[in-house]
Formats: sequence, structure tokens, C-alpha cells
Amino acid sequence: MTRELDRFRAEHPRSQALAEQARRSLLGGVPMHWMVRWPGGFPVFAAEAEGARFRDVDGHDYVDFCLGDTGAMTGHAPEPALRAIAAQAPRGITLMLPSEDALWVGEEMARRFGLPYWQFALTATDANRFAIRIARAVTGRPKVLVFNWCYHGTVDETFATLAPDGGVVAREGTVGPSVPAADTTRVVEFNDVEALERELAHGDVACVLAEPALTNIGIVLPEPGYHAALREATRRTGTLLIIDETHTICTGPGGYTAAHGLEPDILTIGKPLAAGVPAAAYGFSEAVAEQANAAIEEQLADIGGIGGTLAANVLSLAAMRATLAEILTDDAFARMIALGERFEAGVRQVIESHALDWHVTRLGCRVEYLFHAEPARTGAQAAAAGDEALDRFIHLYALNRGILLTPFHNMALMSPATHVADVDRHTEMLDAAARELTAA
Repeated sequence: MTRELDRFRAEHPRSQALAEQARRSLLGGVPMHWMVRWPGGFPVFAAEAEGARFRDVDGHDYVDFCLGDTGAMTGHAPEPALRAIAAQAPRGITLMLPSEDALWVGEEMARRFGLPYWQFALTATDANRFAIRIARAVTGRPKVLVFNWCYHGTVDETFATLAPDGGVVAREGTVGPSVPAADTTRVVEFNDVEALERELAHGDVACVLAEPALTNIGIVLPEPGYHAALREATRRTGTLLIIDETHTICTGPGGYTAAHGLEPDILTIGKPLAAGVPAAAYGFSEAVAEQANAAIEEQLADIGGIGGTLAANVLSLAAMRATLAEILTDDAFARMIALGERFEAGVRQVIESHALDWHVTRLGCRVEYLFHAEPARTGAQAAAAGDEALDRFIHLYALNRGILLTPFHNMALMSPATHVADVDRHTEMLDAAARELTAA
């Protein structure tokens, strides 16, 4: 690790100088605070990006498997989105008025995900917050149920975890929680049907907010029958089911919902919808749409905490239309998932050839390898099995060899612009790292 740190600092003098300059005006020396968590001691400063590659200010080129942590899953600066943005910008960027693109996107979202009515936001966090508010409004219930170590952006109610005694507490590191987590949230482990039914039996849960598979603590896949049990339990208790597809859109054009026949009451999604332009969406079943319309008085619609001045702006909608029509297509997903399968096979070959107690898990075109032998079935198991030192080493080792993985864990995402050679380059890098680790 010392050798890799020395190499990184020697090869990135311009990034290091900019990082030092940034400390004079930016909190933590970065424009978004979690950017402080980079394994080299300072972040790489980007100069330009195109497709599945980017170049830093020191002139190094990288294969990008992070892709803005899904925000650039389309690849960087895809040409159809650039055309749409260039055509729309001179005609207006934000008007707080509808455009024809909004109609096209709403109909396409309904086709892909199976929910008939849609609204738009700027981030998946916003979409989740608005969906939770609507769920509370139509059910008259106060609480939200989430899964331990879930990821739903920066929604207050989701920064909750289970204490050793089974109580609900704020997750470690939560900045300034607004109220005690137990006041707003019930938490159960993913794949634990008994715990889910026990917590829903209290009758105070407005909605279950669920990723179809956990994705930000390593990929934790649902066990057979789990989603059917989740849907049955929520319907039986009068609880709305919100499916957050923001990361699991990697499963296909209609996300995990379409690929596996889920039936959510509300669906939320953000990140890649507009090829990197801020955009998100949330959709409703027929029944929830009717209840929401009845609960929101027209004369009070602008003060109800749903939406925002820049939400559904015409530039975002133009970029969304181009992204859905021409970039994240059925054919693109077929190719991306095939690359994900190749990436998974390469990692598995490295693990087996070096007899490592690691494993690799794939969800569509998203792949992650973790440094424990067996896949976790719950968020707590995944969190307990983490190895921060190995995470940091592999990430920096890859970075020094021109490969960017998603920070904090070794997750890779395929884009329409990713090539077979990019995948094989990663396999070669990981094999070299494993050879050094096992030799040591």
C-alpha cells in the first residue's frame, strides 16, 4: 500500500496541487463532501470524459467502471443526449411549464415499468422523499419501513439501522439526524420475511421503501420467493410498496421490476435517466394516483412539499427523451449485461486460480467482488464482512493502472460504450493484484 500511495502521489502532481488549493474555499477541499474518501489521500481531478473513459488533469487516461456511481451509466457525453441538450438549451432550460417531451417520457416510463402515472424530480432522493409523503398522505400512517443497510439517497428516514438489542437507531456517521430514527422508521433485515411481517403488524407503516436487491453494501440478492412474500405482506396490511430502481436499472430497460414481474404501488428512479443531466421520476399505480389526486388540494398544490421549482425542467426532459429513445435501449442492455457476465467470469477465474476466500456477485450489468467467501443474505452480514483495507488497496491498485472502480467498494458498471477490451483489462489488473497479495 505504501508503494501504491507513493506511485499515486508521484504521478498526480496537478491533482494534488488542485486539492491543496481547494482546501481554501471548499469544505473538506471537495465540492461534494464524500469526495474526501479517496484511497490516494486526494481525489483525481477530471479534465474530460467520453464514452467509458476519462482523462485527468495530469494527462492519465482511465477505463471508467464507476460511471458516476450509475449517474453516467449511459457512458459519458453520449451523442444523442448532446444533440437533444444542444437543441433545447437555446429554446429554454427551465420554464415551470410542461413540454411535449414530458408526455413522451411519461408514456415511455409507463411502457417500461408498468405504472400508468408519473411525476418528475431532479434526484432519486427527491423522488423518494415525495413518494414517502404521498404514501403517508393516502394511508394516514406515519412510519416508513426500510431494510438494514439500504440505500435511497439522502432521505432522512432511511439512515436507520438495527442496534444489537434490535432497536432502531441512526446509522453511524449520519450527519445531524432531524429526529430519533425510531420515531419515523422501522427496520428489518433483507430476506427476513418473519421480521417483515412482525413489523408491518403494528399497523403504522405507510410504505415499505425497498431496493429490489441491496446495492450499496455489496450486492445482496433476494432469495427465491422473497419479493412475492413482500408484496403479499404489504397488501394484506394495507401498506404501500415503493420500489427504488435507481441502482437496479442495471437489470434491464424496465429495471428489476420488469425483469422479474414486480408489482409496486409506487416506483422511484433517478441517476442515469438523462445521461448525466439531473433528472428523476416516480410513478404510481392507478389506485395510488386516484388517492393522491384526492389528497392534494389544487389550491394548495404548490406548498405541499411535493415537487420543486426546477423539477421537470424542459432541458432535463429533452435529455431524458433522448436517453430512453436512443441510448438505454433494449439492444444496449443486452450488450451491457453480456459484458457484465464476462466481467463476472473474469473475476471468478481470478478468485479460483489464486484460491482466494472472496466471491463475486452480478446484478444485470452491475458486478461487485467482496472479500469474504459466501454471499451475504442480509445487510448486516454484508457490513460485518467488509474489509476496508483490501477495498482501499484494490481501488488504488486499479487507479494506478488506469481503471476506476466505484469508491468505497469494488463495484463495476457496464455502459453502452464499454468494450470487451476494457473488461479484460480489469481482469488482468485483478490477477496481478491477487498474485502480489498471495505471494505476500
